[in-house]
Amino acid sequence: MTGVVLALAALAIIFVLMGVTVVRQGYAYTIERFGRFTHVAMPGFNFILPFVDRVGRKVNVMEQVLDIPGQEIITKDNAMVGVDAVVFFQVLDAAKAAYEVSDLYVAIMQITTTNLRTVMGSMDLDETLSKRDDINGRLLGVVDHATSPWGLKITRVEVKDIRPPADISNAMARQMKAEREKRAQILEAEGMRAAEILRAEGEKQGQILQAEGRREAAFRDAEAREREAEAEAKATEMVSSAIASSGSQAINYFVAQKYVEAIGMFATSPNAKTILFPVEATALIGTLGGIGEIAKEALGSDKGK
Repeated sequence: MTGVVLALAALAIIFVLMGVTVVRQGYAYTIERFGRFTHVAMPGFNFILPFVDRVGRKVNVMEQVLDIPGQEIITKDNAMVGVDAVVFFQVLDAAKAAYEVSDLYVAIMQITTTNLRTVMGSMDLDETLSKRDDINGRLLGVVDHATSPWGLKITRVEVKDIRPPADISNAMARQMKAEREKRAQILEAEGMRAAEILRAEGEKQGQILQAEGRREAAFRDAEAREREAEAEAKATEMVSSAIASSGSQAINYFVAQKYVEAIGMFATSPNAKTILFPVEATALIGTLGGIGEIAKEALGSDKGK
């Protein structure tokens, strides 16, 4: 009797252990009873009935990346381009992902490839090269809507590479080089124009400053001549007054003074070796005598005072 109990206990333990199922984090298991789906086992400890229930599919519910192989696509303007893409997706409903489509990865790949051809085939080559964000956005919307019955969420669709034909690539390279050379020439011309403008402005300012300097110099010269003329007029007035008061003696004095100054200039000249006086001695004596008379009168007047 004891042996029977032990045997039953052992069978019960084995039965329980056979029904224990541990689901890893990031996965969801579908449970089938007699081949029919019943529920989804979530990560952690789960118990199923042995011999009745079994694990159907082990579905990865983490975000996954599916690489779309390269393919040749004809654009709207009949240009052949090679395209590579990548799809990011996540399973939201493990039951639909397991039972609504036979091969999930192949289905995603095929539907992405088909829509990639459709989207890029409706665009020109220039648009496919310059509007990659638009292509990604259109693909994301179309593929996500098409795969929603499979319990999926398409998070991103990215075009990795677009390869135009070699002849088009060469033509684009030449065009780019021409555009850069054109921009360089334009910049060089603008720089030369700016330099010429600055040089002309500098010359203009220089001429203005020179004209102002000449005007200021002319003003100073005129002012100096005016003052010199005033001094000459004043001196002439004083001489006239002296002549009016002293008569011929003052005239003789001024003539003798100028005569002596001229002789002094001849004497101090470095080129003068011999001095000839084409004048009469009596005239010189008379002039000096006039100076003496003026001096006597001046001294006499001082004593009288």
